[in-house]
Amino acid sequence: MLMDISSEMIHSLLPLFMVGTLGASAFAVGLIEGLAESTALIVKVFSGAFSDFLGKRKGLAVFGYALGALTKPLFAIAPTTGIVLTARLLDRVGKGVRGAPRDALVADIAPPEVRGAAFGLRQSLDTVGAFLGPLLAVGLMLLWANDFRAVFWVAVIPGLLAVALLVFGVREPVQHVGEKRSNPIRRENLKRLSGAYWWVVGVGAVFTLARFSEAFLVLRAQQGGIAVALVPLVMVVMNVVYSVSAYPFGKLSDRMNHKTLLALGLVVLIAADLVLAKDDHWTTVLAGVALWGIHMGMTQGLLATMVADTAPADLRGTAFGFFNLVSGIAMLIASAVAGLLWDQLGASFTFYAGAAFCGLALLGLLRKL
Repeated sequence: MLMDISSEMIHSLLPLFMVGTLGASAFAVGLIEGLAESTALIVKVFSGAFSDFLGKRKGLAVFGYALGALTKPLFAIAPTTGIVLTARLLDRVGKGVRGAPRDALVADIAPPEVRGAAFGLRQSLDTVGAFLGPLLAVGLMLLWANDFRAVFWVAVIPGLLAVALLVFGVREPVQHVGEKRSNPIRRENLKRLSGAYWWVVGVGAVFTLARFSEAFLVLRAQQGGIAVALVPLVMVVMNVVYSVSAYPFGKLSDRMNHKTLLALGLVVLIAADLVLAKDDHWTTVLAGVALWGIHMGMTQGLLATMVADTAPADLRGTAFGFFNLVSGIAMLIASAVAGLLWDQLGASFTFYAGAAFCGLALLGLLRKL
């Protein structure tokens, strides 16, 4: 939660900072966001496999959180989009290092019969920080007359607190003692990842292609004439809805067919895209963003649960890593294309295109039901 507060204080303002202060285009925003998020997902391959090899998760998580915290000052001093890109990449490397070991640890600890609820709860608690961060950003922007850099400096504090809490407050349970370990990404081990697992990987990539970077939600809100200091409220709305819905949908996934719930998640994302494409009035944007949050709550914990359910226990870190590698490549493609469409054809066309791709993905998923 603390690291999400730190990150979202910056990320909820960063598209506005890049476009308004540094003069970046929508394509540049999409490319930077796509590169950053895909970097995080790609790095998870190696951190997840390494955590499987070591049989330990906490050390990698501490390193990842520390790297994320130490990159925050770069945003405050960035004079160009190049420095912003560097800071985003380093920050996301930290996220990538900690992500798969953390998810594997959740899967190791949670009993199988409540694993969906466990991932839903983790997602929900993460998202609490993701809406507190933008709220703090709004308050400080109003207090300090839209001083982006001052807000970015304050974001350093919760990041450092997150590292301290992890170092001194978390104990890792003993796991897999006495086993002889081999390279988790050797061919013999990768063959143990089933066809059901790789199907989940493919579905995750399709969902990522259909849902480009949330930076475009912030830019859409700005188009409607919302004051710059208040624009991060759209991320507050999304993350509040996400947080509230993630745990109930996680519990529902323990009792409901996973493919059916994924299909319903795509239907909600189509609705979100169509609402956001309609116009840029603030009420319309907030409605679309709320639907986006419901979609996230329905699908993100569910996909993590499906990865955990289809992967061998000793390869869960590697499994989460490869899942995120493929999703990372999809995120880069989706965000770059969304930025190009935004610059060349406008915001509405970008969201209509997203809805169309969701429709195709939904048809493919329905064939598997």
